[in-house]
Amino acid sequence: MRIDLNFDFAGGLVLMRKLGNIFALMGSSKKKKAESKSSNERVVSENRRARHDYIVLDSLECGVVLVGSEVKSLRNGTASLSDSYGKVKQGEVWLVGCDIPEYIEANRFNHKPKRDRKLLLHNREIAKFAMRAYEKGLTLIPLKLYFKNGKAKVLMGLCKGKQEFDKRAEKKKAEVAKTIRLSMMKRK
Repeated sequence: MRIDLNFDFAGGLVLMRKLGNIFALMGSSKKKKAESKSSNERVVSENRRARHDYIVLDSLECGVVLVGSEVKSLRNGTASLSDSYGKVKQGEVWLVGCDIPEYIEANRFNHKPKRDRKLLLHNREIAKFAMRAYEKGLTLIPLKLYFKNGKAKVLMGLCKGKQEFDKRAEKKKAEVAKTIRLSMMKRK
């Protein structure tokens, strides 16, 4: 960009706007980096099998109602999302089948490992997301259990079951991509 030092007042305003936009763009990348660091997200458990068995159409972050010993157990990093799913009961969404093992130090105040846990969603989110699963025959599957800013969250996915031919096609695509990548590396 060429900067002309002999400019009139109107030209100076245009130049200042251009420089302001450039500095604003430079500053926004720093803010994005700071935001990503401050999100403070720590994954406890991930349901990798869900992405293999289901096509994820949509996802939504939900809060979870937990008791103290469950939170302590999650902070130790022990939980299993396999064989768990979301269920709509009386206008509320529940996480069924999630296994959070007992916290050893909680003794008599411990929790049941596979109890149903309520998910925290707004009514409009329940109407839009969970009821869509109920009406269209889709399934609510937990994809990830994590802490975000100190609060336990679950990433729920609106999923459609994959057929065997879908899995084969996906595997074939992955093999083709791998062979292309390897052939490109051999060329270098």
